[in-house]
Amino acid sequence: MKKRFYNFICSLLSFYNRFYFQKLRVLGRENIPTDGAILFSPNHQNALIDPLLVGTTCKRSVHSLTRSDVFGGPWQWLLDSMQTLPVYRIRDGYEKLKRNQEVFEYCYTLLGNKNNLMMFSEGKHHDQYYLQPLSKGSSRLAMEAQLRSPEHTIYLQAVGLNYGSYQHARHDCVVVYGKAIAVTDFVADYQKHPAKGLNAMRDALQVAMEECLWLPHNNDIYSQQKKFINHRNTGLPFKELKEKLKKKDSNLAIAPKKSLFDAVLINLFSLPNISVHLGLYLMRKQFDDHVFHGTINYLGGLILFPLWWGIGLSIIAYNYSVYWSLSIFACCIISLLIRQYLIIKNL
Repeated sequence: MKKRFYNFICSLLSFYNRFYFQKLRVLGRENIPTDGAILFSPNHQNALIDPLLVGTTCKRSVHSLTRSDVFGGPWQWLLDSMQTLPVYRIRDGYEKLKRNQEVFEYCYTLLGNKNNLMMFSEGKHHDQYYLQPLSKGSSRLAMEAQLRSPEHTIYLQAVGLNYGSYQHARHDCVVVYGKAIAVTDFVADYQKHPAKGLNAMRDALQVAMEECLWLPHNNDIYSQQKKFINHRNTGLPFKELKEKLKKKDSNLAIAPKKSLFDAVLINLFSLPNISVHLGLYLMRKQFDDHVFHGTINYLGGLILFPLWWGIGLSIIAYNYSVYWSLSIFACCIISLLIRQYLIIKNL
């Protein structure tokens, strides 16, 4: 039952992604190994959207490590069905840290049986395009699993998630699968000097992940260059935009500032779906960490828009006619697309 639910959610989100994103491109899928076991290592800039994007684009069944405070309660069945595993942090209490060993033992078994895993090597989410220094957690886990299962290769798969906008729908997104790091290449160095072996593997993963990102480094031109990641430029081929962003004089377009007229139009085109927009706004207000706001728009929109349309249009069809119902439905869709375009073009 849980496996069927996992496959259903992946299929649903794969379909939904075609509408949520203006253009979703997946590059480098041929770099994903077809043998052994894979530990996917994406950057972590957009909360729950990140693992969902990897899970729906890698064409593999993946178990995911995530923060422990989301586990328990009424959502536990859903989390189990989506193959998520808890990771305990110091803020969860020192006693709970001991539970990590049980989780890691299960991860070693998964990788030893050629199942796939996902872990965020940055250690925490953030809202910047550049890659933060990686922790050794994913490298250590992959190495320990490799030592326990020498009969097949375990890989660290570099993944880059590049968002035109972190919070808003109908932006461009590019998922890049880069170089896969074979853990077997580092076993000899690790056995001679564990710290140096892990550091070398982590550094190789860092370089591979940086190759998958538009703006991988927080350098002296980062603050200037990130303004070029906007609706006018994100449709360019990945490598072309990445190369242009390296230059101080990139000749890329800057998004215009939102005019008063645009603001009026955005409010006007919000009216047909006003209940959903207000609902999402109130949900976002519950989260001080704005990195979660994109996830609320993504998952909340998936639920609230069909619910709003289904209830409202059924009432109209019952009281008036199917013709009026379909006409208003078309109005809702067109208004939503125009509203999102007006928002994105100024970002």
